[in-house]
Amino acid sequence: MHMNVAPHLLTEDRAEYERVLDDALSTAHARPELAGVGTRLTTAQLRAMTLNATALVTSAAANEYDHFVRVRERSRASAGTRTPPPYDLPGPGAGVVAIVTVMVPVLAGTAAAVLLLVGAVLRALAPTVAFGATLLTAGLVFGSLAAAGLLCAGAGLLVTALRNSPVAVNAGGPPTAPDDELSRARETWRLALLERGILPFLRDALAATDPAEP
Repeated sequence: MHMNVAPHLLTEDRAEYERVLDDALSTAHARPELAGVGTRLTTAQLRAMTLNATALVTSAAANEYDHFVRVRERSRASAGTRTPPPYDLPGPGAGVVAIVTVMVPVLAGTAAAVLLLVGAVLRALAPTVAFGATLLTAGLVFGSLAAAGLLCAGAGLLVTALRNSPVAVNAGGPPTAPDDELSRARETWRLALLERGILPFLRDALAATDPAEP
């Protein structure tokens, strides 16, 4: 069946209307006034009837819905004025520093490996030659430089990540206040829609099919 949508009910709120209706139907067994659900009319029949009568049902909570829409529009407008935090953009020299920071441990580590290997070979072949010990010492020095470079590079990456991590900035005050007001407005509309719109319509639909009714 085709669902008629009330002029004041926006398309984005149709799903919310259906959720309130489905909640009412799913808890019908706990409501004495809806005792005829499943006997006089099935849940599917009542759902289809209520969807087709959307304009009538939602008009019972029109004031609450209008207030909810206004609050939502204000919340969205407020969110649109919030500017994201600026990110630190690297200057011309930052790229050179980053390259040097990365390359130093790589080059130092390579040099350390070569010097240690050559020094170890010379010490094994000619233990009396002092040049082998010199190469080993130089290899240890370059190895220390490589380790220090790795630590510096890791610290730099960590600082950069923390500096550029997105942080929520609210230019219009505490971010929870509009959200709380919006939640209250939505719940007020849902309650009015249920109590003054959906439940009375379901009761009337069931009463119309009650053989005991005149």
